[in-house]
Amino acid sequence: MTTWITICDTCKRDDWDARAPGVTDGEVFADLIEAAAAGTADVRTRRHSCLMGCARGCNVSIQGANKLNYTVGEFEPSQEAAEAVVGYAALHAESESGQVPYKQWPQAIKGHFVTRHPPLPTDE
Repeated sequence: MTTWITICDTCKRDDWDARAPGVTDGEVFADLIEAAAAGTADVRTRRHSCLMGCARGCNVSIQGANKLNYTVGEFEPSQEAAEAVVGYAALHAESESGQVPYKQWPQAIKGHFVTRHPPLPTDE
């Protein structure tokens, strides 16, 4: 089942203007995540302007239908972080419930979980 990585493309870390004026950290992170996810089975990406986690930028949500969904944040927009997000999303896609055992988590995603949301109820 497909897992979606939704990347906040408006996230800005504290010193973003000095590093890359005119380009948000979220845009940089989105580019890295999209590249890392290319060709990954059952993982898709999309960008969204503002996930409202500004104090914890860069923010990403990992979502799948009828599964636990997660928000992760406080990333530096790096290749290592992007690969960890995609690696976790691939494990999420394989999981029936969306829950991934801690021992399987990529190291670079540990300590970045912000929220966990239960699946939406069905009308049935």
